[in-house]
Amino acid sequence: MQTGTLFSLALYFLAMLAIGFYAWRKSTDSSEAYLLGGRKLSPAVAALSAGASDMSGWLLLGLPGALYVAGLIEIWIGIGLFVGALVNWIVVAPRLREQTERLGNALTIPEFLANRFPDRALALRVTSAIIIVLFFAVYTAAGLVGGGKLFETSFVGLFGDTGLSDYMLGIWITAGVVLAYTMVGGFLAVSLTDFVQGCIMVVALVLMPLVVLTSDGGISAVTTQLDAVDPNFLSLTAGLSFIGFLSAVTWGLGYFGQPHIIVRFMAIRSVAEVPKARNIGMSWMGVALLGAIGVGITGRAYVEMNGLLLEDPETIFILLANTLFHPLITGFLLAALLAAIMSTISSQLLVSSSSLTEDFYRLFLRKQASERETVNVGRLFVALVALVAIYIARDPDSQVLGLVSNAWAGFGAAFGPLILLSLTWQRMTSAGAVAGLVTGAVVVIAWIALGWNAAFMGGPGVYEIIPGFLAALGAIVGVSLAGKSTATD
Repeated sequence: MQTGTLFSLALYFLAMLAIGFYAWRKSTDSSEAYLLGGRKLSPAVAALSAGASDMSGWLLLGLPGALYVAGLIEIWIGIGLFVGALVNWIVVAPRLREQTERLGNALTIPEFLANRFPDRALALRVTSAIIIVLFFAVYTAAGLVGGGKLFETSFVGLFGDTGLSDYMLGIWITAGVVLAYTMVGGFLAVSLTDFVQGCIMVVALVLMPLVVLTSDGGISAVTTQLDAVDPNFLSLTAGLSFIGFLSAVTWGLGYFGQPHIIVRFMAIRSVAEVPKARNIGMSWMGVALLGAIGVGITGRAYVEMNGLLLEDPETIFILLANTLFHPLITGFLLAALLAAIMSTISSQLLVSSSSLTEDFYRLFLRKQASERETVNVGRLFVALVALVAIYIARDPDSQVLGLVSNAWAGFGAAFGPLILLSLTWQRMTSAGAVAGLVTGAVVVIAWIALGWNAAFMGGPGVYEIIPGFLAALGAIVGVSLAGKSTATD
């Protein structure tokens, strides 16, 4: 690791900590300020914060790695995600912003559901909080795995004999910096750092494929090399089964139920500013996805042309950063990877902490807790969830995309149909809400446990979000139609 690279990374870490300190001075005097930024996010900050918290380490590690191995056929995941995100901004964002404030000024998704269906308030708050903490522990672990892989690949032996592997040291350093600014600055710190991190990520993702193309003979040379690897490498359909297609594009269904993303909709300054935020967010996402696709595809060509050895395809971004660029730029690119990882981890830790604080601590233990006490308890819960995630991430053979896909499906199936219908269907009942929430989570967990996401009925695996989402949707509609509506309009 050269001095220039370390200098760039040090500047990045200091900038994130400075933002955390700024946010601490501005927005930690109340629960609404600490957990939701006082509902004062500008469209640009809300949009890039939603995007950066969504596009975690899988954007720079998992997705390029999948494309590196299988080719352009993996692009269907990105297409499904883009469509899902667009529908999320159009359908969920304006309604959630308006209804969460109108129905009791809810600060968390569980609290909104409780206010929407008051006769099942306790069951909804507790069940949804449990699901949030459970799946976010796995999701946060996926981000920490990315941090561990970065240090394991780029910082070998840099810190001497600490008694920890480079992988575990990377996990602890990544978690430590995230904890510092998240615990201190709360939601505003997370959102502002997300904005900066989103800008860094998109610049890196555009820069890297362009440099690969100009260094190895341009598009024609890359295409020729990839054809030699596999004539179908650049095909969108060759070898694609119907089940494989569905499993890829249905990633987009997960957006409606991701608490760390939709909570940004709750924090936008006004409903009138949602369209502007949507346009900014979708433009950013489109460029970022195209860049990630370019990294995976051009990275495979570069490795083949230069006879390089890449043991872990999910580290292709790291290999290109270390190989092609001046140390100062390498540090910037590695900071972009850390930005992708840390922006999502911080959002997930804060949402988990919010649920534990508002939906357990204040609900059962200290109903009259002061605002200062609530903020401090929230900080404690941030640290506790991080420790659980570190434990889950301790295996260096963990795959970022695999962990993300499991957690994404869990949230998408449990909360996706529930959020969509609670915002748009007045006939929905509280019993239907509970049934959908539980059914979606249980079906996803069971599907993974039975291994049907890897192989199903002698054929390819079926992504667990498909049965989970459909089962939850059916449970909500069936139970609601069989009962009497008691929801709050």
